[in-house]
Amino acid sequence: MEGLGVGDIRTEARGAWLFERIVTTGSVVLSEIGGGEAGTASAHRYLTSPRTNVRSILRAFGARTARACTGRPIVAVQDTSEISFAPAGGRHGLGPAGNGCHPGFFLHPVIAVDAEDEAVLGVVDAAIWTRAAAPVAPRTARSIEEKESLRWITGTQAAAAALGGVAASLIVVADQEGDLYSHLARRPAGTDLLVRARHDRALAEGGLMRARAAAWPVEAEDTVPIPAGPGRPARTARVTLRAGPVTLKRPARGPSHEPPSLRLHLVVVEEPEPPAGQAPVCWRLLTSRSVTGAAEAREMVRLYRLRWRIEEVFRALKRDGLGLDTTQVRVPDKLFRLAALALGAAVRILQLVNARAGGRQPMSDVLDAASLPWVAALGRAREGGTARLRNPHPPGSLAWLSWIVARHGGWNVAGKPPGPKIIARGWQTFAAMLAGALLAPTESLPYRP
Repeated sequence: MEGLGVGDIRTEARGAWLFERIVTTGSVVLSEIGGGEAGTASAHRYLTSPRTNVRSILRAFGARTARACTGRPIVAVQDTSEISFAPAGGRHGLGPAGNGCHPGFFLHPVIAVDAEDEAVLGVVDAAIWTRAAAPVAPRTARSIEEKESLRWITGTQAAAAALGGVAASLIVVADQEGDLYSHLARRPAGTDLLVRARHDRALAEGGLMRARAAAWPVEAEDTVPIPAGPGRPARTARVTLRAGPVTLKRPARGPSHEPPSLRLHLVVVEEPEPPAGQAPVCWRLLTSRSVTGAAEAREMVRLYRLRWRIEEVFRALKRDGLGLDTTQVRVPDKLFRLAALALGAAVRILQLVNARAGGRQPMSDVLDAASLPWVAALGRAREGGTARLRNPHPPGSLAWLSWIVARHGGWNVAGKPPGPKIIARGWQTFAAMLAGALLAPTESLPYRP
């Protein structure tokens, strides 16, 4: 991973090594990443080096993601997750987490997803911060620039700056916390927004948004898969869709330099008959895209559902994956650099696991295309003589690479698909063999795709 340093080749090489080790070990424990005393010391040196910082790490991820997004319709999903630690443990310099008691910090990434095949393409940008321990002024007394809510605006701006000139189209998706008039009003030109509404906003012509939408006729009925959550099983909801234009009025306390009204479209998703004991689905989706019929309303619902891809990244980042919320790294600056690397690693692991089912995502989303002949040679060595033991995916696809990595992790092709542990173990072996293969002359390759 190029760019994981600031103008120093050795630091960048050490950063690339550390990133690959996080992926291959599936861990952020530095002694495990290092694999020995020298490796652990090297990891510590990178995380404390004056030649690297969080921004340089995120820029490297963003540059690779922008290349992967070129020519594709992109959904940029943003959301916030907290990393909270137990009070004990000698942590200093971290402010309170969400509960106001335990030390912790916050992570707000922007993740690029292909709008067509729904594949995760990479990290666009992220904000990483800890709260001050001292009390702050009431929200009404602070401008948007003084609030943590600014992260939604800067996240959208970062997506537009990185992808607006390369993606075929770009829509930024946010949950209810992103329902800010300033967020909607400061939308960059050429970038669309799709935000789940939290507020019942006043309309420019009078009345409130929810009452206006309730009078609209049902455009369509649809089914929406709802993933499992805490105390909630996965299920499929039968919903109705309503859609129409709305003109939102600027809030009374809104900045005077923002437009007095905004012309948007609203899609209302409601579940009339939820299962017993389950809360009904009720989404109100505000978007800058035109929604004039059932097909466009369904498309907005589908795009909003892609927001759950970032939840998968968070699970891969924390206790269900890399365990960032259990790390023993205590120094904030060092911890934030580790968090940035772990975010990129969580996306890489998720990409490889998701690719096992197939798809058109290219291998170049995670590996340089120039390495394809050597990857093909390593893959050929893991194939057998029967059709079942041959890689069924198109050469050069990410699914093709994932199959090869899984085979290096001990997957026997039979039974259930390879999981994160097999992928991580396979990547460790595969990456080491690929590094050696890259030193061999091209004419010595036993197989070329």
